[in-house]
Amino acid sequence: MTPDWIGMTQDLRAGLREMRKGAPDVMKAFAGIAQAALQKDALDTKTKELIALAISVATRCDDCIAFHAKAAVDQGATSDEIHETLGMAIYMGAGPSVMYAAHALEAYQQFSGQKNGQTTNVAPKNASAGE
Repeated sequence: MTPDWIGMTQDLRAGLREMRKGAPDVMKAFAGIAQAALQKDALDTKTKELIALAISVATRCDDCIAFHAKAAVDQGATSDEIHETLGMAIYMGAGPSVMYAAHALEAYQQFSGQKNGQTTNVAPKNASAGE
């Protein structure tokens, strides 16, 4: 069964809130880096989120995949753009990136479906991706 990527982002919010309380200076600095990196300049924000999604795949970060798949949907990324982005991630990360590209595609599809009012078959919150 497919992991619940939408639920993953919701579940992480409490932990991130706790991090902001426990390490406010670090988290404020991290937020500043994110804001600066995402500012539209030579690249638009959607392109930057696609890059972040590819890096999430290449570094095998499920939580990053969830957040950047959602951000890509929010920025209007198309299915074709996602597939091309994941192709670059696979090229740069070889075999393991193929597996994580499948995760990223599932996450994109869940967030895209949610935006369009569709539901998907997802694993219960406590199930791991391999079960």
